[in-house]
Amino acid sequence: MSQITVNKLTFAYEGSYDLIFENVSFQLDTDWRLGFTGRNGRGKTTFLNLLLGKLEYSGTISADVEFEYFPYPIADRDQLTMNVVSDIYPDYVHWELMREFQLLEVTEDVLYRPFSSLSNGEQTKVMLAAMFIKENRFLLIDEPTNHLDLRGRELVSEYLRTKRGFILVSHDRAFLDHSVDHILSINRTNIEIQKGNFSSWWMNKERQDQYELAENEKLKKDIKRLSEAARRTSGWSDEVEKSKNGTRNSGSKLDKGYVGHKAAKMMKRSKSIEQRQQSALEEKSSLLKNLESADQLKLSQPVYHKQQLLHLDHVSIQYGDRTVCQDVSFTINQGDRVALRGSNGSGKSSLLKLICGEAISHTGNVDIGSRLQISYVSQDTSHLAGSLTDYARACGIDESLFKAILRKLDFARVQFEKDIASYSGGQKKKVLIARSLCEHAHLLIWDEPLNFIDVISRMQIEELLLSYAPTILFVEHDREFCEHVATSVIEL
Repeated sequence: MSQITVNKLTFAYEGSYDLIFENVSFQLDTDWRLGFTGRNGRGKTTFLNLLLGKLEYSGTISADVEFEYFPYPIADRDQLTMNVVSDIYPDYVHWELMREFQLLEVTEDVLYRPFSSLSNGEQTKVMLAAMFIKENRFLLIDEPTNHLDLRGRELVSEYLRTKRGFILVSHDRAFLDHSVDHILSINRTNIEIQKGNFSSWWMNKERQDQYELAENEKLKKDIKRLSEAARRTSGWSDEVEKSKNGTRNSGSKLDKGYVGHKAAKMMKRSKSIEQRQQSALEEKSSLLKNLESADQLKLSQPVYHKQQLLHLDHVSIQYGDRTVCQDVSFTINQGDRVALRGSNGSGKSSLLKLICGEAISHTGNVDIGSRLQISYVSQDTSHLAGSLTDYARACGIDESLFKAILRKLDFARVQFEKDIASYSGGQKKKVLIARSLCEHAHLLIWDEPLNFIDVISRMQIEELLLSYAPTILFVEHDREFCEHVATSVIEL
């Protein structure tokens, strides 16, 4: 076991006045299974690039291991998979690779197929297997679940549980819980390390947030009470000072020395109260710095004039001579929140596109209600560019509501001035989701909407769908999200 030491790390992108990290120091053990979490745009990918030496920074990062990044960059995806493995690890031993393949339920024959012909899940497993058999390496695993179906996530999660020495960036709560033994979190004002999985970290965070909220309320009351006391004492001091020039009721002269002493004493008390008030204000300012904003979003969906929105009857979809799904039948009624589930390649995305009106070769009947308005969120974000204002105008949505939703999904106001093309993957997905929520639609159809979106925003979107209760058909491999949101599941 050795350590990775980060000391006084400071970094900002060229031309930016916003520091991503400022004088950050911490240590990691190289045998930890470390989960890496934080809001989109907080610097997770940036930190991985700093470890890899891709960016210039001030401070020091020292380690006795070499860092390897997943997914491995593959120049020629049409070459045989065995050649891809050789590129990753030229000196690999075949039986060691087969041992890893067995754990991941990958068959040996994939080595003799073009890498591009493998499913996204198979490609993920092959790269992980090849990278883990390399010695003295610390893996930086960046969101491996984005192309894994539910079964694939279970396999990879169990596989990672048997390994040591990696940082795992993932926004899937169940996946993190099963895979890691420590959490590295980028908070609003600091970086924090805790032993345990995501659920234990989140429980501790909620407990700390609740404590700070309670302390904040108590201090607010103390400050109000101290302010009133200071005003009263100051007023009394002034009155006593004025009385030095007055007389007693009996007509005799006042003892001005005594009165002056009394006024000074009361003024001293007033200053003491002011100091206590200032101390309380300083203590209050140290609270709530890492409280994550998760305001509830309040929206309403238009009511469709019929209970049934759409019905599929024995639908099969073909691509050439290949049938991707067969004899699919289901109905969507108002208020349904339906999860469409199945392995990669089972036709989930094709069904969603068919319902949205794309010309896809199929048999069977697709009965969609007349004048049914659908809002579709695709997996693809590559088309997003330009300003949020122009995007809202082009989509015909209310710009104020659109930006309000993004603010509540942790967009800083400075992001509103940037080109959408410069956003992180998670921020781009939030743009699509916010746009969809603004559209006047009877039915939401979302295809893997949570890819790249941070855990806290996932919980927030989850709460939104439970309170807003829209009619929605979605594909999502985040088990926790599906279990909480879906009223029914369609298995392909």
